This record gives sequence, structure tokens and C-alpha cells, in this order.
Amino acid sequence: MSEGGRRDRTHYLYLAVIAAVLAGIVLGLAAPGWAVELKPLGTGFVNLIKMMISPVIFCTIVLGIGSVRRAAKVGAVGGLALGYFLLMSTVALAIGLVVGNVLEPGSGLHLTESLRHAGAAQAKGAHQSTADFLLGMIPTTLVSAFTGGQVLQTLLVALLTGFALQAMGPAGQPVLRGIGHLQTLVFRILAMIMWAAPVGAFGAMAAVVGATGTDALKSLAVIMIGFYLTCALFVIVVLGALLRLVAGVSIFALLRYLGREFLLILSTSSSESALPRLIAKLEHLGVSRPVVGVTVPTGYSFNLDGTAIYLTMSALFIGEAMGKPLALGQQISLLLFMIVASKGAAGVTGAGLATLAGGLQSHRPELVDGVGLIVGIDRFMSEARAMTNFAGNAVATVLIGIWMKEIDRARMAEVLAGRLPFEERTPQAGEPEGEPVTV
Repeated sequence: MSEGGRRDRTHYLYLAVIAAVLAGIVLGLAAPGWAVELKPLGTGFVNLIKMMISPVIFCTIVLGIGSVRRAAKVGAVGGLALGYFLLMSTVALAIGLVVGNVLEPGSGLHLTESLRHAGAAQAKGAHQSTADFLLGMIPTTLVSAFTGGQVLQTLLVALLTGFALQAMGPAGQPVLRGIGHLQTLVFRILAMIMWAAPVGAFGAMAAVVGATGTDALKSLAVIMIGFYLTCALFVIVVLGALLRLVAGVSIFALLRYLGREFLLILSTSSSESALPRLIAKLEHLGVSRPVVGVTVPTGYSFNLDGTAIYLTMSALFIGEAMGKPLALGQQISLLLFMIVASKGAAGVTGAGLATLAGGLQSHRPELVDGVGLIVGIDRFMSEARAMTNFAGNAVATVLIGIWMKEIDRARMAEVLAGRLPFEERTPQAGEPEGEPVTV
């Protein structure tokens, strides 16, 4: 098939995703009882994506580290990334605190018995101590890191493998080439899975609209709108100012370049669904493979800008709704705990809700029942949460590329201006030239 034909097919795929989302909303309002039964369609699609995340992260990190001659460079990139992520999470936390205290979104609301049960169900088993969290980063076996679905475990194994291959020198090159071919296979499988996106988006949207209806959403409009505005404020003002100051690039140009990925996240509410394409697009943008290979996977575990804002505003909302508002000291203590506890789950649908419940259970058990208040709209809030996390990771990778002098700025200008478009036939991360990817 011609190159233009492949582009057209992909264009139709994303139009189909938009149509499926709209159809899901209509069905959810018209036949809620039947629409709720379609939830497995959305769950199945997200699960298909999630089953590929461990191999994607493993291949990306190993190839990123293995392609660098000096381990010190990888350490410098990783250290700079972690420092930046910590700073940005703190800024997001502060913004969420300010907006939440100004809006007081939960004032005047009251819990029902069913919502109490929903909150208790979310909190059950969500608590883990700091020691449990740290020990949980170590897999039972080398292989169990890939089968357990734990992002941080995969990250640890990938880092160890990458540095080991780097230390082997020329003897490790055949293994690196083999992992490069494995990455090509992984991306091709993901390209096949993407054709199920319209079905998944339809099922997920129909189910959530059918389950909540319009009345439940209206009663919680303040926190939803406030949360979306806060996320937009953070991305446009904070991240936009940083990107303009450091890279001389407009945040809107970068967001437009990643438009299809945002649409995918909007339909699945999981930023992990767009991780492979983010890696490919950032390399196409001109950021070096080592920087992309280290920063993006690390960001998916540690860069939680959207999750930080969500946890802040939701905790304040619950405290107000239950007539037990949190003092400023309690807010800071509780939310710093939840930021730490949520590491490694930034892109997973529903992880924010479990983290919120676990944090409340640990610090303010009497507020756990209030989690049921936002169960109905968590699916909608998770979309903004995931898109904010995604935007933060994209900006972080560009900034770290600038600081490490590992980015082709001329190419970046051409790509963002639309003169060097990302085509679906552009070789994905790790794929040899001349072998087109059809998605």
C-alpha cells in the first residue's frame, strides 16, 4: 500500500476513536442499564496495552543505557530527571493546595450509605508502609518483574541489565542488537492492538456514563471543573513558562505535536496507552535515545504532576464534604505521604483512587468513607490526571535534552513547525530504517 494510504488509514483510526467516545456517551445516557454491561470492552483494551508496558520499558531503558559509552552520562540524566520530577511534584502539590482551599469544593455535601460502602471498598488493602513500598521494588525473581505488572520492578531489572551490558563492552553488543529486535516486535504488537482502540473507547465511555448519569456529575461539578482548570493552569503557565524559558518553544506547539496521543489518553484515561508513541515521537523530535530511554520510563513512575493535584484537591474535598476539614499541617503531611505511595502507578487507571483511599486510611481513618463521594467521577478526573502527567513527561524530556545538550534544536524547530511531520511509517524506537510500521 502507498505511504499516503497508510497515513489515511491511521487518520481514520483516530476519527473512529472520537466517534466511539461520542457514541458511548449517547448510549450511556439513552440506555444506562445496557451501557454499564459494556465496561469489559474498555477494561480489555486497557489490559491489552498494560500487558506490553513491561517489555516496552525494559527494552527502552536497556537500549538507552547500552547505547551510552559512559555510565556517568546515564547517572547524570537520571539524577537530573529525578531532581526535576521532585521539584515539579512539589509545585503541583502547592497549586492544588491553594486552589482547593480557595474553592472549598466539598462544602455542603453529605454522604449516603452506598457511598460509604464504596469508599470502604476502595480503601480495603490500599495501605502500605514506606518499607513495604521500598521492598516492593525488588522482584521475587528476574522474570517475575515482567509478569507481576509492577513498573518499578521492571525499572530496576532494566537498569541492572543496561549497566551490566554496558560494562561488558563489545561482548554485550549482540545482546543489545537482540533487544533492539525485541523492541521492534513489541512496537509492532502495540500497533496491532491500537486498532482495537475505538471498541475500547466506546465500552469505557458508555459504562461510566451509564453508571453515573447526569445527576451525579452535576452534584460534583465544582471539583471536576476546578480540577481541570488547575491542571490546565499547571500545564500552560508552569510547564509552558519553563519550556519557553529553557527551550524557546511554545507549549502549544508541543501539545499540538502530541495531539493524537492526548486523544488516546482521553479515550482510555491511562497515560500508559500512549507511552510507546511518546518515546517514538520524542526521538523523532530530536531528543537523543539515551535521554528518552532514561527520562520517559522514569517519569512514568516518578513524575506525578496530575496525580499530585488530584490527591490534593480530592483530600480537601472529602474533608469539607464530611465536615472535618484538614488543617494546613495535616494537609501537607497526608499529601506528601500519598505522593510517595503513588510512585510507579502514575499511568494506571484507578490507581489514584486507591492511593487516595490508602493515604486517608493511614492518616485520617475517619475520612476514608468520603472516598465514595468521588468514585462516580474518578474516571473523568483520571483523564485530566493522565494527560497532565503525560504533558509533564514530554516537557521534562525536552528540557533534560536541552540541559544535557542531547537534542537537535534545529530538527525540533522543523518538527514543531510541521515541516518534518511524524509519519506512521517513521521507524519506531529501535526499528531499523526501511521497515515501515503500519498502525
